[in-house]
Amino acid sequence: MKALLGTKIGMTQIISEDGTTIPVTLIQAGPVTVTQVKSVETDGYNAVQVAYGMGKNLSKAVAGHVKPAGVTPKEIREFRVDELGEVKVGDTWNVTEFELGDTVDATGVSKGKGWAGTIKRHNFKRHRKTHGGKGNTRKVGSIGSMYPQKIFKGKRMAGHMGAEQVTIKNLKVAYISAEDNLIGVKGAVPGPKKGLIVLGGAK
Repeated sequence: MKALLGTKIGMTQIISEDGTTIPVTLIQAGPVTVTQVKSVETDGYNAVQVAYGMGKNLSKAVAGHVKPAGVTPKEIREFRVDELGEVKVGDTWNVTEFELGDTVDATGVSKGKGWAGTIKRHNFKRHRKTHGGKGNTRKVGSIGSMYPQKIFKGKRMAGHMGAEQVTIKNLKVAYISAEDNLIGVKGAVPGPKKGLIVLGGAK
């Protein structure tokens, strides 16, 4: 089982052995503590629940739930697994669970852009500014015809952009520092700096 929670630090670049420059995103990952182990017999499926960070003002329900693990976490996430192995409550994972070259999926919440028009949100073209063009050149064009006299669900229009969960798959681990709990993945990951990143699905 290779899965971690971490905080996005930002992007940088490293120089490989052959002299090429590799863009990487640094993530302060782990350590995480196992707070619950779910099995098919007791819960209907196999999963491992882990906790990350130092939280404040935990509810009595959460505090009682994590008490056996001896942590007061800020974030709790669950990962489904095919086999549980010898995982038990209180186990700790860190970046040493990964190796250079591993392929991982990075999940985070993308940056919020607020209310956005169709040009910014869906890459629509604007109306012409000359030869009879008038009014707002960035407004949306036709959104339907006379039939069926309604707007179909899912029509691309202006609305809230960003601030949604995004997963980038098959990112390669390019850097690991066990001393600083740092892991670097090749390419970009979603979310702002200091945002929560979930790393999982390592192969």
